[in-house]
Amino acid sequence: MSTATDLFIIAMDPKPEQSVGQGDLSLALAGAELIDLIGARAAALDGDRVVPGEASAPADRLLAEAASALTRRTPYERVEDWLWRRGRDLAAAYQAFLEEDGQLMRTRGGRSPFGADRVVPADTPDRRRAVDRLERNEPVLAVLASVVGLDDVRSGDEPEPDPGDEAVTTVLAAVHDAVMELEAVRQRRSIESAAFANIWRVP
Repeated sequence: MSTATDLFIIAMDPKPEQSVGQGDLSLALAGAELIDLIGARAAALDGDRVVPGEASAPADRLLAEAASALTRRTPYERVEDWLWRRGRDLAAAYQAFLEEDGQLMRTRGGRSPFGADRVVPADTPDRRRAVDRLERNEPVLAVLASVVGLDDVRSGDEPEPDPGDEAVTTVLAAVHDAVMELEAVRQRRSIESAAFANIWRVP
């Protein structure tokens, strides 16, 4: 299982205070995929550009799809652009894949950003492994979980990625900036909607 899969499983935890928006999660999943591709040498960074690697495509189906989606012509894609392009509807793709794989199940009641039924992780070895990675504060997974708002799952002693791994640091920073940009768009739209609604309240 990939870091992106582990992040999705953790985000589907049934605790309501940990609800994560699809947009935020999709951006973080794209970042997790890129980090795993870099780790597998299926991709690399040249500054802030994503360069295809020489390794063969990963066995993980969604990671293989991510690898095949890499831009293979110069000028290569910037990390930020990759996050927005690859991240489009990516959370929904992971949900469909993990439901098909038996890693997720639907329950009635509760609130879910994915529909009326709540989607929760099934009690599988993969779920236990994902939770164990987070409980051990594995740096990349812990940082991504924090970026999408799962702050309470991290301990006070928060590990940081190896500062010598510039590629990972670059990707994590880009994910953080993209999520903040998405939140700014939400707030702007909310303000605009409120202002428009107030027009009709003027006597």
